[in-house]
Amino acid sequence: MKPSPSLPEHLRAIAALVPPGSRVLDLGCGRGELLAHLIERRGCSGYGVEIDDTNLQACVARGVDVIQINLEDGLAMFADRSFDVVLQLQTLQHLRNTETMLRETARVGRMGIVSFPNFAHWPNRLSVLGGRMPVTKALPYQWYDTPNIRVTTCQDFQELAQRNGLRILQHFGVQAARRVDWWPNLLASVAVFQFDGPAR
Repeated sequence: MKPSPSLPEHLRAIAALVPPGSRVLDLGCGRGELLAHLIERRGCSGYGVEIDDTNLQACVARGVDVIQINLEDGLAMFADRSFDVVLQLQTLQHLRNTETMLRETARVGRMGIVSFPNFAHWPNRLSVLGGRMPVTKALPYQWYDTPNIRVTTCQDFQELAQRNGLRILQHFGVQAARRVDWWPNLLASVAVFQFDGPAR
């Protein structure tokens, strides 16, 4: 496996949530940087799931095991609790079946970690107050040309998790590649949640 380059600070904060030696499933793994880091630096094993051909090739070149499936089709190919950690970083906002995929993450993994653009970040609020949809680093698209199907906030996600019987273990925000623990719903452009599912 190629040595992983140094991860940005926000991904290091997420990587630190993954226990060493974990079996990891990374949903929407992109080019495989985080999974490669977890394998190389934290002794983890596992798979990435990705649909984009270019990203798949990058994962293979990096030595990351990757499966090409569409997350809209669900995770039926994976057994209950077959992974220690399931990552869903910057994927929920692209899915039509968000709630189903969240439950599937809790079914397949003993622990889940999600991240998503936080629509309640203060610059977004100001933009909407001024009558415009925000365009920011975390939400870089015009409203008419975005791959995001929906937007959400930290508070909305907490309510969704509670409705689905998930227990939030911790959450924080990320702003300018730095972790934000104080008022993340207002001060962070990206939200990160660590959770586990109902007791079985």
